[in-house]
Amino acid sequence: MKAWGFKAYKGAVELLDLAEPVVGDSDVLIQVQAVGLNHLDEMLRTGAFKALLPLQLPVVLGNEAAGVVVGVGKSVSNFKVGDEVVTKPSILRSGTLTERFAVAESEVSMKPTSLSTVEAGAFALVSLTAWQALVSLGNVQPGQSVLIHGGSGGVGAIAVQLAKHLGATVAATASAANADYVRGLGADIVIDYKSEDFTKVVSGYDLVLDHLGGENLIRSLAVLKPGGLAVGIAGPPDVAFAKAAKRGPIVEFIVGRLSAKVRRAAKRHQVNYRFLFVQASGQQLTEIAKLIDAGVIKVTVAQTFSAKDVPVALAGLSTKGNAPGKVVVDFGAMD
Repeated sequence: MKAWGFKAYKGAVELLDLAEPVVGDSDVLIQVQAVGLNHLDEMLRTGAFKALLPLQLPVVLGNEAAGVVVGVGKSVSNFKVGDEVVTKPSILRSGTLTERFAVAESEVSMKPTSLSTVEAGAFALVSLTAWQALVSLGNVQPGQSVLIHGGSGGVGAIAVQLAKHLGATVAATASAANADYVRGLGADIVIDYKSEDFTKVVSGYDLVLDHLGGENLIRSLAVLKPGGLAVGIAGPPDVAFAKAAKRGPIVEFIVGRLSAKVRRAAKRHQVNYRFLFVQASGQQLTEIAKLIDAGVIKVTVAQTFSAKDVPVALAGLSTKGNAPGKVVVDFGAMD
């Protein structure tokens, strides 16, 4: 069986020959049709989370997929052969850039009926990220205010739509070229990150969703009201994440040092910071699929590549320019 991955951290992305997946009693075997690419794939390849999430080499890339069920374990009750499904597997079972893979039934959802297969391959990871930031961590309520950085990106575009659906006033940063696109998603305020200082435009907000980290995250703390929450998806990891990863006190200490600057800044502003590493959840995907089929959330695909062009597609993630939406690999036949 063919799959795209790497044999060493920071090594080249190459085509691997793998054994067929083992299907456990509670697993669903999926024939892959489309895979959305994410910056998480490159972060895993370069070892960004190696200390916290050691993966067995070689590593197959890909953290979301749409496909067709071709086998089920004996304990599976919600899916059958022939079902069109989507999934974002848990990180230790990731690896969707392959012909077939097995995933826990609890991490699978039926494909939204309103989406094409390619579109369905593009929403699982970013939608779960937005959901867990705004609903699970943020508990966003009607009348609150949310700032979303990168409103035209994969996570940002979904987050803008979800925050608006939750009843929040939504501000988003974006390039001038994508301002109308982001307004069309529901943003009340669009801030040109190249020419405007977002800290001068908004203040007293309840939540910020940051995808850049570093100084952008530190500056974002200043626009929150006391008790507000900044959710970071680019880091630094916080102690709560290290504890959840169960990597021991030494790793918790190291992570604590890495996040010390942002935690001190959060304390000065009397606000809170949480790092979000998205978790797999078929139940949440099902809720998001309902919103997609109801027309509340739309999915945008920026570029589509064939399976043979995976290295090119991954390399182009950082160079696709201002095009809004996701990059998707359309598998068809895996040559």
